[in-house]
Amino acid sequence: MTDKQKNLIVRAITGFLYVAIVVTSFYRPFAMMILFALVTGMTIWEYGGLVNDGKDIRINRFISCVAGVYFFLTVAGFCVGYVSTEAFIPYLITVVYLMISELYTKAANPINNWAYTMLSQMYIALPLSMINVLAFASSPNHQQIGYNYLLPLSVFVFLWVSDTGAYCAGSLLGRHKLFPRISPAKSWEGCIGGGLFVLLAAWLISRFDSSGETGVSMLTTWQWLGLGLVVTVFGTLGDLVESLFKRTLGVKDSGNILPGHGGMLDRFDSALMAIPAAVIYIFTISSML
Repeated sequence: MTDKQKNLIVRAITGFLYVAIVVTSFYRPFAMMILFALVTGMTIWEYGGLVNDGKDIRINRFISCVAGVYFFLTVAGFCVGYVSTEAFIPYLITVVYLMISELYTKAANPINNWAYTMLSQMYIALPLSMINVLAFASSPNHQQIGYNYLLPLSVFVFLWVSDTGAYCAGSLLGRHKLFPRISPAKSWEGCIGGGLFVLLAAWLISRFDSSGETGVSMLTTWQWLGLGLVVTVFGTLGDLVESLFKRTLGVKDSGNILPGHGGMLDRFDSALMAIPAAVIYIFTISSML
């Protein structure tokens, strides 16, 4: 067996386990919260290692990681109704501390440290925490909190389908580069092909859509199609953003924790833009009803 075949097998096994873990976690709200809190922490930790290898950059990797996980869990608790807004105060204190601490570190470039520290929260912790907003919704009278796994899970399904469709279409038909300066492998044909596959997936999901416990998260077929397009567009942009991030730091892969797939940022880069975009989309169509 050649090395290429071995790598393909390893990649396939890792991909299967990754999909299985993510999908099954959504069937239990507690499992979903624990999994993505762990994802948030691991991704910020990986991010901290990457930026600290850069010139004149030194962020507090541990505190940034803890702050990000705390923020995720606090948003989850707030969405479920377990905690009040006061629970965010320790997070705000931590952010203030991370800013003030640079007065005493005597760093060569404290602005770099501030910028990359805050970026870990804005780029990773905040977007991932928004998955709780998709998963939990209050009833019309705000007396009951319901959990609907279909909406957040569909975001990942759309991203997976888009990646697969884009790869197939791009390999067969790819001629025109989408963003050669950042990602030479991506083509317009691949992105359009991925989008068409997602529209099909969105239509299929709309056939199985259930209203969950509260009935507030059900989407019409057209709304599911719109969500699919939003996730496709912003998922692609998320992938390009991470590519720019890695090019800026001069790295090929963000890590090697996922054999054959790179690091946590490599695996969740699309979701970091797609999840907030999905939240905006859902709130926009909800306000129009």
